[in-house]
Amino acid sequence: MWITRKGAVSARAGELGIIPGSMGARSYIVRGKGNAESYCSCSHGAGRRMSRGAAKRAYSLADLRAQTDGVECRKDAGVLDEIPGAYKDIDAVMAAQAELVEVVHRLKQVLCIKG
Repeated sequence: MWITRKGAVSARAGELGIIPGSMGARSYIVRGKGNAESYCSCSHGAGRRMSRGAAKRAYSLADLRAQTDGVECRKDAGVLDEIPGAYKDIDAVMAAQAELVEVVHRLKQVLCIKG
């Protein structure tokens, strides 16, 4: 029987996966290391560092435009809660799970589609 943690993806030995950053940050293609202590799993993304409401109170549309400069995406009030500053630093998240996955490739964010 496999135990699956919420917010985690499979990282079985040799298995490829993708770990996305925020709408303005890079994403990673990874290969699982099969670490049994993590139930052969890893994080599914950068993860929020502040709630959606807190992000809307803390940031402006000007901040959203600045943080997503160079990325083709919506830059309106409807996605302000998705601002990159509301998320953990994806590079720090990846460094923290170095025993779980091997980075195969880094992807530069150029397009982000939010519903």
